[in-house]
Amino acid sequence: MTDEASNESSASGDPSAAGGPPPLTDAEREMLEQQMKEIRVEDLLTQTVASVLNLSARRIVKEDEVDLEQARIGIEAVRALVGLLPSEVGEAIREPLSQVQLLYAQRSGAGGEQPGGGDDGSAPGQGGQDQGPSGQGPSRLWTPGS
Repeated sequence: MTDEASNESSASGDPSAAGGPPPLTDAEREMLEQQMKEIRVEDLLTQTVASVLNLSARRIVKEDEVDLEQARIGIEAVRALVGLLPSEVGEAIREPLSQVQLLYAQRSGAGGEQPGGGDDGSAPGQGGQDQGPSGQGPSRLWTPGS
């Protein structure tokens, strides 16, 4: 295929010509439409919370993927969403969330990094009831026993 032919197929607007996904068939479109009618926002939130919590834990414990800022954001996101979940799901999330928060606290203390190394200085937690490490103001990181 020449450069000219390649440019023409890309400019034609055909997604399959540009390497994009092929267009949906009518049956696929109908199936997708039916799924969208049946899915509930709570279901999507539950899946999202589980995924974010798992990714946050991974960013804490997997040596080649450690990113405490990403873990902090994930913990904050889960904490913000857990109250919107159905009560039985929220209860099921609270223990794993506590475990991830504890891992975050251990890792951030052991690595010499301050929790909440973000621009705003915040860390995951419950409104800053405790003094942060080195007396640098309130830490919002909730850990068991605090």
